[in-house]
Amino acid sequence: MELGAFSVSLAVADVQASQDFYEALGFEQVMGDAAQNWLILRNGTTTIGLFHGMFDSNLLTFNPGWSATAEPLDEFEDVRSLQKTFKERGMDFLSEADETATGPGSFMLRDPDGNIILFDQHVG
Repeated sequence: MELGAFSVSLAVADVQASQDFYEALGFEQVMGDAAQNWLILRNGTTTIGLFHGMFDSNLLTFNPGWSATAEPLDEFEDVRSLQKTFKERGMDFLSEADETATGPGSFMLRDPDGNIILFDQHVG
């Protein structure tokens, strides 16, 4: 089972201050808009998202349908298929994707330590 591109989504107090900090570490902006309070930064194959006011806490994020550089994949496991598998395994969901829809969708789980995991598919 392929979960998709992995990143850490950080709930930040100040997008610009966080961008400056991570750029000093060698990250570069690859997506996003600071005026909309979100940026995606990358250093090699490591990706982090900076989000102000969108999440209450940091998230582990998987993007089904994307490569590690956010390029759409020709073949991938749809987010609804992943959700179905996890349901069959008895996992509890914080939110669920609409199983009757196609294309973009998302769901969230919480691990035993309280970390939130977001599966966020942007492609169809």
